[in-house]
Order: sequence, then structure tokens, then C-alpha cells
Amino acid sequence: MNNKPKRRILPHVILMAYVLSVLYPLWFVVVSSMKNNTEMFNDPWGLPPSWNLTNYASVLSNSLVIRNFMNSMFIGLIATVTTILLSTAIAYALTRMKFKSLNRIVYGLLLLSLLIPPASLLIPLYTMIQELGLYNTYFALIIPYAAFGIPLTVFVVSAFLKSIPLELEEAGVMDGLTTYGILLRVIIPLTMPTLVTVFILNFINNWNEYIMASLFLSSQELRTMPVAVVAFADKFNMNYGALTASIAISIFPVILMYSFFQKSIIEGVTAGSVKG
Repeated sequence: MNNKPKRRILPHVILMAYVLSVLYPLWFVVVSSMKNNTEMFNDPWGLPPSWNLTNYASVLSNSLVIRNFMNSMFIGLIATVTTILLSTAIAYALTRMKFKSLNRIVYGLLLLSLLIPPASLLIPLYTMIQELGLYNTYFALIIPYAAFGIPLTVFVVSAFLKSIPLELEEAGVMDGLTTYGILLRVIIPLTMPTLVTVFILNFINNWNEYIMASLFLSSQELRTMPVAVVAFADKFNMNYGALTASIAISIFPVILMYSFFQKSIIEGVTAGSVKG
């Protein structure tokens, strides 16, 4: 009998420890962004003597920061929307159009692409982008980002499409809808929770990506936020307050997106897990 309370408490202790390990880095970044270098060195773990936004003003006064922020937003949105559109069409074709041998080949290729790390393709990607004349353009990131997001998105959307009754599409055909009409008016509205989930996941991956952004873009005006944050270390001569302020600015859209769409994410993750 005495062991039951301990068994109930232990999972909560583990969960709280995990939550603290996730939240503390965010808290440290926010607190550090309110300090200057002297305060950081004297008391790196303590609270700032005064809460002010001087470091944020210093970062945002640089016009390149706003430009880099908008670059990340533009590239992330365009690449993510492209991934969603292509993946939805592919998933619909694989789940509704019965070409058994072709479907197996496509599924196999998609599964194989998930096993290939993107870092192993950097050299051929760099060569291809140079030859196509896309180096140092937005498309140098939009195309790879969209392509790398397709395989997983197809599998997630396909899993949900298999749970949609065919009778709904048959009713659409009886109403005179074409294949594209069924996709746009029936399938996409029903799969919206799943699409929102994969949209958020793909956008966050694109937003946080660093390696390709640093290799394929050399212009400061075209940099994304992850690359710009690294450059701040030199630009501000290791002003840790300004550096952490730039980090806080870069993670703000991700936190905001999760906060507003967390319900849709949970619905999308569980969608398609149960048929009927």
C-alpha cells in the first residue's frame, strides 16, 4: 500500500523535470536579453538589476535584422505552402487511384528519401543550384525546403485520407464534381486539422534550418534569421545581451504559432488513427 503513492508521484516528478528542462533555456534567453555584458559576467544565472528593452532596441535598430526576419518568413511560408499543395495531391493520388505497382514504387521512393539525411546531399545540391543559376536567390532555399518536406507530409496526409469514407466522394461525383473539385471541396476541408499540423511542423523546420541557408545564400540582405543570429556574435563583438535578444526574436514566431495552433496540432496528430 505504501508504494502506490510513490508510483503516482514518480511520473509527475519526471514530467515536471522534463518541463523545467524545456522551459529553463527559454527563461535564460529572455532574462539574459535584459542584461549588459557586465551584468552577464557578474551574475549570469541571476535576474537583471533592471528590466529594460535596450538590447532589443539595439537589435531592431539594425535594418538588416528586420530584413532577415522577413526573409525567413517569406521563404518558410512559400516552401511550406508548396510542400502542402504537392503532398496533398500526391497523397490523394496514392490513396484513391489504384495503380498497385506504381503506388508501391512511389511509396518505396518516399520511404527511401526519409532514410537519406539532407546533409549528405549538400554537395550535389550546391552543384545543381550553381548550374541552374539559383545561387544566392530565394529559390535556392525554397526548392530544397519544399522537396525535403514532401515525404513525411505525404505519409501523414495519406494516413488520414484512408480514414475518409469513399461514400463522401461518391456523393460529390453524383453532384457533378470533377476530381479536382472533390479534392478542393471535399478532401481538403476534411483534412484541414492534419494540414494545419504538417504546415506548422514544416514551417518550423524551414524557419530553424541553418546549414543550407548558410551555404546557398551569401548576401547579407538575403540571410535568414538563424544565419543572422550567428553573425550577430561578430557584429556586436560578443554583446551577449544583444545576442540573446536576437535569439529571442528568432524563436518568438515559433512559440506564437504553437500557442495559437496547439489544439490543431493535437487533432492533426491523432487524426486518422481510428477509422470509422
